[in-house]
Amino acid sequence: MPKGKKSTSWIDIIIELVEAFFKSSRQSKRGRSWHQHVVPYDTGWAVRREGNKRITSKHRRQDTAIRKAKRLARKYKADVIIHRQDGTIRDRINYD
Repeated sequence: MPKGKKSTSWIDIIIELVEAFFKSSRQSKRGRSWHQHVVPYDTGWAVRREGNKRITSKHRRQDTAIRKAKRLARKYKADVIIHRQDGTIRDRINYD
């Protein structure tokens, strides 16, 4: 063994792996947000949770999509991010 190298047993390695696993699982739960985006979709509008590819709901009118997004944001104490037809952000409403 080279000088200055500390010998690690297999138990120490297992402990490190378990600690790393639990640390990463705590961070992923904390990093997940419930922010709701109102985005253009086909010929109408959709509500999509931040970070999701899947659409939560589809609507013909933007005001209907905004109402749905507000309901969800209030429930989860999140934000509603309203987009314009071109995809840029028009408004942000906070429900903390």
